[in-house]
Amino acid sequence: MFSKACEYGIKASIYIALQSIQGERVSLKKIAKEINSPEAYTAKILIQLAKSDAIKSTKGPLGGFEIPKDKIDTIMLADIVFAIDGNSIYEGCALGFDRCNANRPCPIHDKFVIVREELKEMLQNTSLYELTTGLEVGLTFLKK
Repeated sequence: MFSKACEYGIKASIYIALQSIQGERVSLKKIAKEINSPEAYTAKILIQLAKSDAIKSTKGPLGGFEIPKDKIDTIMLADIVFAIDGNSIYEGCALGFDRCNANRPCPIHDKFVIVREELKEMLQNTSLYELTTGLEVGLTFLKK
């Protein structure tokens, strides 16, 4: 459902949020390792997230990535998805047609509109903070 870049962006953001809650700034190398993502690809994704102000990047020997603690509960999954993929997840055709709308629907258009709306609502109402709590206690995981 999400692009590979978006999947990595969500995982990286959750991991960075968890480390930020613990007062740590985390390196690109550590993020890539923890989410099983190629380092160069992860760097490109983190640049997009930093440009959108979802995460903060600090250069230098003590640099790395972090999210201010007071922002973690205000950053929603929708912010991460938008920073990487824009609105395409809410607008695209489930079967990949260029033109699919109510006037010229694909065979699953009407059912997929409902799924997209539910997904949008979930993304807009789920904060990074919410997703870090399961990681903290070992109920959820970012890699196999």
